Amino acid sequence: MASINDRDDAIHAGEESPLLGPRPEGDDNRKPAAARSASRIAATMLCFAVLGLFTSTTGVLLPHLEHDYNLSDSQASLIFLAVPVPYLLAAQSNGLIHSKLGRRGIAILGPLAHLAGSVGASQRPPFWGFLVCFAALAFGCGLVDASWASWAAAQESPNFTSGLLHGAFSVGAAAGPAIASLVMSTETGSWFVWYYYLAGASLVELTVLAWAFRSDDAKKYHELDSSQPEVIKLEGRGISEVVKYRAVWMCAAYLLMYVGTESAISGWIVLFMTRARHVRPALANLCSTGFWAGMAVGRLILGPVTERVGIRRAVPVYLIITMLTGVVFALVKNTAVSILLLATIGAFCGPLFPSSIVFLASAIPSSIHVAAVSFVSSVGQVGGAGLPALIGIISEAVGIRAFQTVIMAQLAITLVLWLLFTHQKPKALSSDAASSTAGLLTSG
Repeated sequence: MASINDRDDAIHAGEESPLLGPRPEGDDNRKPAAARSASRIAATMLCFAVLGLFTSTTGVLLPHLEHDYNLSDSQASLIFLAVPVPYLLAAQSNGLIHSKLGRRGIAILGPLAHLAGSVGASQRPPFWGFLVCFAALAFGCGLVDASWASWAAAQESPNFTSGLLHGAFSVGAAAGPAIASLVMSTETGSWFVWYYYLAGASLVELTVLAWAFRSDDAKKYHELDSSQPEVIKLEGRGISEVVKYRAVWMCAAYLLMYVGTESAISGWIVLFMTRARHVRPALANLCSTGFWAGMAVGRLILGPVTERVGIRRAVPVYLIITMLTGVVFALVKNTAVSILLLATIGAFCGPLFPSSIVFLASAIPSSIHVAAVSFVSSVGQVGGAGLPALIGIISEAVGIRAFQTVIMAQLAITLVLWLLFTHQKPKALSSDAASSTAGLLTSG
């Protein structure tokens, strides 16, 4: 059986592209296609940056939402629980939308859901109305997330394209808390004003994506996919084929815990810093910024390190370092040091999600890669809702200081699940499969 490290030769072989050699005849005819591809990459990068803004600012808004709606921590947890169902619906709808409307349908419907949710939230609706708006945002995120990730993996340079998309997400996620904090500070602390800005970003996203994918209708989608009968057959059978594989379930369990931990840190760190450590809101928001900025740096720097060391060995080391850093964070109360420690935690969390996708792809047939990744990512979103909600319930019962203990326990469980997940040996990858998945290590 081949190990993850055995893929290096195949990966490097795939990188020996004819772009480095003589130009083939008729290359000039490819210029319009290259320009069209570049415009689509730029459009999807913008989309992922907007996703980063949506994802990273929930924690910054949480204290304001609790105050404005007079919510307890457990009631505020409903915000997280509004995410998984629409996200799962979006994941299940992706195949149908592609079949009926093509990628152009995703390019329009996803941003429209973002726009509708943002405009609705900006009107300061009652709390149940805000939850509906948040669910609309989650539906839009579910549509574009899986669609553009799969699209990027099918490009001529999947490593490069995936890296650009997820790099854009990291930039948006790192910038989001700081921008939201600035907006709310200049608007007398009105949280709903931030959604005006998100609505504007969603409108730009809609315009750019609709233009970039204007010719990708259903007919073109079926023409492009006609050479992949196994994938089309799988879509017709739904998820039943995917769940036959133990690796899929183990990866889903791992992501359930990891994504939940990541979301819990992002969602509650601002409230923890302001309530437990009495830090000013502006500095507390910097803690969230530090976490996401660290994650962006970690994905950039640790991705190549992970490939060189090997996924099996690297991820447990990252998790142990993260837990040790968490212990130091619990002991050191200095705000500046806390921001630095959270950035360190974010950095070592950076490769954890993409590493699981790479290992999963090595353990299952290539014909179910897209469906399997969509499934485990959706399960991860369930964890991203359930575990932050659990912290809200625990916080209301015993106090927000329990946040640190719960996070440490979740990280320990994540480590155990990773060891169980990677206990099996992955199958050998073809050079195409290796090329399409290895680049995720630097993206995620």
